[in-house]
Amino acid sequence: MYQDTNKRKSPPPIVFIIIFGLMGFGAYKLLPGLLASKSSDTPTSGTSPSGTSPSGAIATRMSLGNQILLTSQTTAEKQAGVTAFAKGDYKEAVQKFQASLQQNRNDPETVIYLNNARVSDRTSLKIAVSVPSGSNPNIAQEILRGVAQAQDEINASGGINGVGLQVEIVNDNNRPEIAKEVAAALANDQKILAVIGHNDSTASLAAAPIYQEKKLVMVTPTSSTNNLSGFGSYIFRTVLNSGSTTAPLAEYIVKQAGKANIAFCYDSQAAGSASFKDEFIASLSASAGRLVPIVCDLSAPTFNPNNAIADAVSKGAEGLMLAPYIERLDRAIDLARANQGKLALYGSSTLYTFQTLKDGQKDIDGLVLAVSWHPETNPGSTFPKNASQRWGGVVNWRTAMSFDATQAVIAGLRQSNTREGLQQALRNPNFSTPGSSEDVKFLPTGDRAGKPILVQVKQGGSTGYNFVPLR
Repeated sequence: MYQDTNKRKSPPPIVFIIIFGLMGFGAYKLLPGLLASKSSDTPTSGTSPSGTSPSGAIATRMSLGNQILLTSQTTAEKQAGVTAFAKGDYKEAVQKFQASLQQNRNDPETVIYLNNARVSDRTSLKIAVSVPSGSNPNIAQEILRGVAQAQDEINASGGINGVGLQVEIVNDNNRPEIAKEVAAALANDQKILAVIGHNDSTASLAAAPIYQEKKLVMVTPTSSTNNLSGFGSYIFRTVLNSGSTTAPLAEYIVKQAGKANIAFCYDSQAAGSASFKDEFIASLSASAGRLVPIVCDLSAPTFNPNNAIADAVSKGAEGLMLAPYIERLDRAIDLARANQGKLALYGSSTLYTFQTLKDGQKDIDGLVLAVSWHPETNPGSTFPKNASQRWGGVVNWRTAMSFDATQAVIAGLRQSNTREGLQQALRNPNFSTPGSSEDVKFLPTGDRAGKPILVQVKQGGSTGYNFVPLR
């Protein structure tokens, strides 16, 4: 009798059910891991809990010496140096960075990378500095020069309690959304003990809540908005806040220059500019001056410098206050050109740049600003001379305030090399350390204790014009 052997050998249905069940369970257990592995290839804004280096897009914004962020300052030797640094060949990196500086000594990024390479094979303390190296390389270099000079001096003298200082450079492009990503990445890297930055007030305000929450000290050398005053116990600054600079400026305008009616042009999208406007209006009123109401928003698509000047003149203005956003500095210069000497010009410290002098020329002659520092502030200070020798020219207040911010962090790390210990050192009412002109001291709000200096644009200097103290 014939029998169908294939039919007899087929497993019962329960076997298939078990097999499919096992396959489903395996997929359930394995797929999340596979997806997580895949997601690690996508850009991320943080680091792992262990403090490993960030990956993805944010990693392209951060460098201890493994990549060039200031592409305007590039030599073949510098490129060879970062290549060697990335490979861990620090001896070769040191030689190449030194060779690059022989060609271009005015490159703070290379100075920082050179110092980092020298101590990379031993125990070191690590901080970060966040600058707009992509969007505004000139401002970035001004800040980095101060940090580099402080790092160079401390490492040359034996380090912080015998330990060298490393500085990680980060590019935030002055953009608040990037500043948040940068802050998250730095806060999650437990080796980072402090952050010097950010540059623009809007970026600093975006990053500050993260530093405060994660208990990482932030010392901004350039963000003046009053909104940072008393922001948190881990937030400090070495630049004077807006309120400290507007009062003496308004008093000078009304009582010494004799200009009581002042129009105001500002950037509504920049926190520092808006804060300066509010503080100046209050200071102007306190000095018995009057704000001439005009519509002049430097961020507006409809901004027209000629219309703004005509409006101010028609309403009886005697002077014009300019408070631009650093990334739209050209619009303030356009206003100065359109002014053609009709109104006396005044401004926020944002205008203290080489670009203002180079592009403004005779149109900004006589412009008066209130700033936190000038090379002639303290004739007894060695910083201006040392800076001039180091960089081959006169530096400005951003470099000085960045030097002071780094000096404050160094002094705090001498007392404690932990995040919490550093914060406690800086918060101590008796904390004080020598700075670029005066000692660095912090108020309970985290603000810098000090007074501004008034400067005026006059003929002289490499561009034909220069900022000189107003006497």
